[in-house]
Amino acid sequence: MTGNWGRWGTDDEAGALNLVTPDVTLRAAGLVQSGRTLSLAQPLGPATASPRHRPGPMRFMNRDAGDYALGARTPGGFRFAEDTVQFPTHSGTHVDSLSHAWTGEEIYNGHSQASTRTTRGAQRCGAEKLPPVVTRGVLVDLVTATGGPLEPSAPVGVDELRRDIAETGVTPEPGDAVLIRTGWLETQGRGGDYFADEPGITEEAARYLADRDVALVGADNYAVEQQSASSGFPAHLLLLHRHGVPLLENLELAELGAALAAESRSTFLFVFAPIPLVGSTATPVTPVVVL
Repeated sequence: MTGNWGRWGTDDEAGALNLVTPDVTLRAAGLVQSGRTLSLAQPLGPATASPRHRPGPMRFMNRDAGDYALGARTPGGFRFAEDTVQFPTHSGTHVDSLSHAWTGEEIYNGHSQASTRTTRGAQRCGAEKLPPVVTRGVLVDLVTATGGPLEPSAPVGVDELRRDIAETGVTPEPGDAVLIRTGWLETQGRGGDYFADEPGITEEAARYLADRDVALVGADNYAVEQQSASSGFPAHLLLLHRHGVPLLENLELAELGAALAAESRSTFLFVFAPIPLVGSTATPVTPVVVL
């Protein structure tokens, strides 16, 4: 068996999200203390930055005030506005579905790569196959631990993860959502270098998390994993392809880091409810934290 392939049956398309059982959710609910909620999502719109190989989000107004200025009907005085938004699914804060990355001729769980086609999208492991889950979130706050944002291309290895998680007195458990704050979005989020040379987890760190049966891994950067002169995305392949662990990218983690530091804690109730875009390799998500 490759990673988690076959663990939940040959037809499985939800991957490590299967680890978030009702018992896991009930235990996570016990973490709520104040009831304060935080969104970890970036605002998404035409100003949202995109890498060079993807178009940026666009908005088209279907009906607006200009229509009424030109004499559009207003039955009973009623006026309205509507718009259409178009964007790559890997824009802003999003989750990679399990059809996003693979090597060889099979995607996660041995499904054929031929199930992803231009005309019909991902017929296997598309974004609509990711169920909503409520689980324990664990913040690995490297900004606080190191005294500032990580340097470009800095690796977040196993030792760094072990040390910073251990210092909070927490042990990763099956079904956890582990979020990694590198400070990259805070320092580079509005600059042209955001999509290059980011710090992030190494392949070994990804394996450490997968071996502990975490359900989700996310970060405040473009790809979660370290970007350097070496080619490829080994952490993507290990987590998404082999273990079925969805990746949350471009998270807003500064406010969460400050809130947790003020309460001397690193765990919280984490709500994950992705938009079920049929056949998509990613989908926007607004992760919510309840403190």
